[in-house]
Amino acid sequence: MVDFKEKPKKFQRLKHKYRLVILNDDTFEEKVSLRLSQLNVFVVLGISSLLLILLVILLIAFTPLKEFIPGYANVNIRKQGVENFLKSDSIEVALAENNLYINNIKHIIQDELAELDDESVVDSSANYEGIKNEPIEEDSVLRNMIETEEKYNLFNKAGSTPGNISSFIFLQPLKGTVTNRFNFKEQHFGIDVVAPKNEAIKATLDGTVIFAEWTVETGYVIQLQHADNIVSIYKHNSVLHKKAGDYVRAGEVIAIVGNSGELSTGPHLHFELWYNGIAINPEDYMMF
Repeated sequence: MVDFKEKPKKFQRLKHKYRLVILNDDTFEEKVSLRLSQLNVFVVLGISSLLLILLVILLIAFTPLKEFIPGYANVNIRKQGVENFLKSDSIEVALAENNLYINNIKHIIQDELAELDDESVVDSSANYEGIKNEPIEEDSVLRNMIETEEKYNLFNKAGSTPGNISSFIFLQPLKGTVTNRFNFKEQHFGIDVVAPKNEAIKATLDGTVIFAEWTVETGYVIQLQHADNIVSIYKHNSVLHKKAGDYVRAGEVIAIVGNSGELSTGPHLHFELWYNGIAINPEDYMMF
């Protein structure tokens, strides 16, 4: 038969007192004496381990040590690298224009200009007398409307004119393989990026969380509102780290890749980018 008294006896052994004595080896004088038990030792070791773990978490969260952890790259260094690349490209274009200008000046000084053919410049057979140089009413209305809109526009903000979205530096939200690309005709308004499970998803730009909820078809979804009417959407997440109203920085972790929602076929991120209410291809502005 099972002896039910064994367990209480074993538990009582944890409370047995022991004495830890430190003696002088030469004089056998007692220096330190501690009364200990197995239970006290276990409690002290457990609390020490928890404090050590908490200290490591605080060091990683509030010090630059987190930049050495994979997935927490320094966003400022990446942004500075992209800006330096754009500056070097602009310098290269300006240098080519200056070289062309110097060559043209050299040709003028050395009298090396090619002689122009008069017949190619003036077409005597063309009749320009029938052309009427009168203003068109629609053109005048359009010019008046544009001049009125720009009359008090003292500052030209990024995105206030078409095409200025290219001036933004978009960060890659997730490293992975694109399995399904943007297709407006098939109403697939984003791209599907496959990545390992529990991979961190980061914000592509600075912005504010406007939606962070569960949906039946796309699982956990988070949407960010950025400057100049840019909206980024992240679907099929397993966990959301932000809530509606939170302000996030570019490169900050906002969710974990997952397989949530009825439309998901495996762990991946469905990423969409919208500009002025129109879906655009994310691969036109960042590399995956």
